[in-house]
Amino acid sequence: MSTAGSSDRPKADSLRPLRTLWPFIRPYAATLIAAMAALLLASAAMLAMPVALRYLIDSGFASQNAASMERYFIWFLAASLVFSVFAALRYYLVTWLGERVVADIRNAVYDRVIRMDPAFFEITRSGEVLSRLTTDTTLVQSISGTGLSIALRSVLSLVGGLIMLVWTSPRMAVYTLVGIVVVVLPVIVVGRYIRSLSRQSQDRVADTSGLAGETLNAMQTVQAFTLEDLQAQRYAGAVKASFQTAVRRIRMNAVLVAVAFVLVFCMLTLFLWAGSRAVQTGEMSGGQLAQFLMYAFFVGSAATALSSLWGEIQRAAGAMERLTELLHARPNITAPAQPLALPGEVRGQIAFEHVVFSYPSRPDERALDDFTLSVEPGETVAIVGPSGAGKSTSFQLLLRFYDLQSGRIRIDDIDITRLDPRALRRVVGLVPQETVLFGESAMENIRYGRPAASDEEVKEAARLAAADRFIERLPEGYETYLGERGTRLSGGQRQRIAIARAILKDPPILLLDEATSSLDAESERLVQAALDGLMKNRTTLVIAHRLATVKKVNRILVLDHGRLEAVGSHEALVENSPLYAQLAELQFGGV
Repeated sequence: MSTAGSSDRPKADSLRPLRTLWPFIRPYAATLIAAMAALLLASAAMLAMPVALRYLIDSGFASQNAASMERYFIWFLAASLVFSVFAALRYYLVTWLGERVVADIRNAVYDRVIRMDPAFFEITRSGEVLSRLTTDTTLVQSISGTGLSIALRSVLSLVGGLIMLVWTSPRMAVYTLVGIVVVVLPVIVVGRYIRSLSRQSQDRVADTSGLAGETLNAMQTVQAFTLEDLQAQRYAGAVKASFQTAVRRIRMNAVLVAVAFVLVFCMLTLFLWAGSRAVQTGEMSGGQLAQFLMYAFFVGSAATALSSLWGEIQRAAGAMERLTELLHARPNITAPAQPLALPGEVRGQIAFEHVVFSYPSRPDERALDDFTLSVEPGETVAIVGPSGAGKSTSFQLLLRFYDLQSGRIRIDDIDITRLDPRALRRVVGLVPQETVLFGESAMENIRYGRPAASDEEVKEAARLAAADRFIERLPEGYETYLGERGTRLSGGQRQRIAIARAILKDPPILLLDEATSSLDAESERLVQAALDGLMKNRTTLVIAHRLATVKKVNRILVLDHGRLEAVGSHEALVENSPLYAQLAELQFGGV
């Protein structure tokens, strides 16, 4: 699935995407039925009002019968009250249904996206997804709530009004049908073009969201390189493109509405002229003319409302089509039909067997090439190599964020492709070099390691990670909000939160992407002591950049261009591996 831009998306030429709403509406069928009942009662009352008006004129005013006049006034008032009450009830129920359905769509889309694998996000911008969750769902909300209410009311008014027009005057009803065709044709023709413009407009909005998201997530980099003016110009260009596309859509909508209004009022004028002639010749009574004109007004108003709403329906169909793409997206990494279960106590044995892997975005470049490695339970292994050697890739494959082109990876002699990915990841702890914190308190950020942990367990993990002291000095201690992406903390503090998270998870397999790289000397000493305790009796893989790290491990692996170049202790590799000796000199600061 590609979502990079509008050119990648198939252009739907119908309202079929709106059918995708039905599974979300079906759970609230009772509400829908109640709304339809209220709609029918309100429409019946509305269609009864012209009949009451007809008899009021013909049997009341014309005969000067006061009793008849009062009776028909009461009928007219009663019909008005019934219409008002049930129209309000219909509006409430349909609008509630629209809000509920869109809330469920948002939940379903988010639930789908959050389970997609990293390959999906290599080709899909986060701003694009956010645009669909906000802008597109708002468009669907407008049509599934108030818009749906107006559409249903207008359709019933149109159909019911036409039936009553035929009953009132068949000859003039023919004129009305001709007029309806004249009004509807431009709506259908222009509506197709508006649909195309609507999709373009939504894509341009997604572009601005994506650009803004990238900039806001890299604000310090933008300001450090004094790129504020350049980014502002780029964003202004994206906004201008979005505005120009929106203006074209609005212009066509305005033309469509203007044409519809002109045609409708021309039709009403024609009816009034023809009806006046009919009254003069005795073919119709004054009450029949009033009744016909009122029904003609209902029909004309309904046709106008539907023509105005057609553009919104087109936009909602385009938005639902985009949302459906996400709802139908399927991750490449899925659990097998009958997944195997890991043993109750995972030993932590790891085996990479002739692993060959290329990233989906770089299929011709092997990130790992015939990579074979066996790690015994409780062993600590460091992985070193130049940038792009495949160090982080080995972590991602062990977590099964991607599937291999060939070879296999086993944990405790079980092929990880035969495990549920979530079960696999529960036994693996990861401390990345670039810590990701969430817009929550310090307590909740640590608790991500084990959501069911108590407050005391969270605080103990923070103490073991040497994070308790700085957390307690925060304005509200453990309940202090850390800011988006942890912006209120230093790099070293964020790293200690991540280590506390891993300590709390207490996994049998630990992956450390140089977990102490962002710490000062004192913090590194404290955290390294905590990590030494954490690494005991569990299998640990370490992506190493510091000499102090590699000297403590059981074995060191040297990777280069995805291939395993050498294995051994620090001293042996300095003697026997030219690449490791060079890395030790350049990267570790000497041997």
